[in-house]
Amino acid sequence: MPTILAIESSCDETAAAVVCDRQILSSVVSSQIQTHALYGGVVPEIAARQHVETINPAIAQAYRESGKPWSEIDGIAVTTAPGLIGSLMIGVTAAKTLAMLHKKPLIAVHHLEGHICSALLADPTLEPPFLCLLVSGGHSSIILVKDYTDYQVMGKTRDDAAGEAFDKVARLLGLGYPGGPVIDKISSSGNPKAYKLPQGRIPDFPYDSSFSGLKTAVLRLTQKLSPNGEELPIADIAASFQETVAAALATRTIKCAIEHNLSTIVAVGGVAANSALRSRLVTMAAENHIRAIFPPLSLCTDNAAMIGCAGAIHLSRGETSSMSIATRSRLNLEDCQSLYTNKSLA
Repeated sequence: MPTILAIESSCDETAAAVVCDRQILSSVVSSQIQTHALYGGVVPEIAARQHVETINPAIAQAYRESGKPWSEIDGIAVTTAPGLIGSLMIGVTAAKTLAMLHKKPLIAVHHLEGHICSALLADPTLEPPFLCLLVSGGHSSIILVKDYTDYQVMGKTRDDAAGEAFDKVARLLGLGYPGGPVIDKISSSGNPKAYKLPQGRIPDFPYDSSFSGLKTAVLRLTQKLSPNGEELPIADIAASFQETVAAALATRTIKCAIEHNLSTIVAVGGVAANSALRSRLVTMAAENHIRAIFPPLSLCTDNAAMIGCAGAIHLSRGETSSMSIATRSRLNLEDCQSLYTNKSLA
């Protein structure tokens, strides 16, 4: 596999990495969480400005720590879609500059394909086909990975992504931003069976999810428990909410794997770091003789190593991108091959 220098700047992490043969030679992530926590969510303009400030130091550090000279780096990979346009433009501009300066091919990468490839970094023996549960702040999907670069979305959220639901419920309970880690932490002291909440099933679409109703149910629960501002049993509410999300996602993922005769599932994205979701997936997978794979926590959130892994796969297939490629705020995963001008015949 080729050696790739990769850049990720789709949202609020500025990241750079060097990856070779599913091995991470270096990985640098500069997070903006503390900045955006002041506003309760990501502010696009602020995110773009911080990318401008941090991207050059991140790239320089990743290059230096990799121990690789430019002569041994085979290509430059960069997240091109989907994401915040202003943030994406910073990373793509840096990648194009490096590609032109060092005469290296440019490989544009779909952000969700990068998340899928984080599982390949977690287990170098992993090979398609397998089922991927991709759950993050902006995306919740069940994806059939038929082969490298060949994907079919089997299920998706109809409204809020799982990560968005965590953030909104955390804000409702006064727990701050981001919601996922704080709800996971406080849930450890709560009763996950204290309150029955809806899992958001979609008739005739067994693998799809809906979390807007769950969010509303938590709001109504807080209003019922505290009509006059009484102290809420926050740990029990958080634990019940988290368990409901974990049960919904795990049940649909395992059902899809069984019905499509898949023996391996992977869970990727920021919400894949959630302890309740991991525990339930492991238990249900074992009960059905299915292998479950999770990236380490450092690869669940946005990072450039996963982008480098995806870029290496495309470059090894002879797929490269035009230097005139534009960023896109939206792009279906099934359309990721549109990012390449040189197409593989495989």
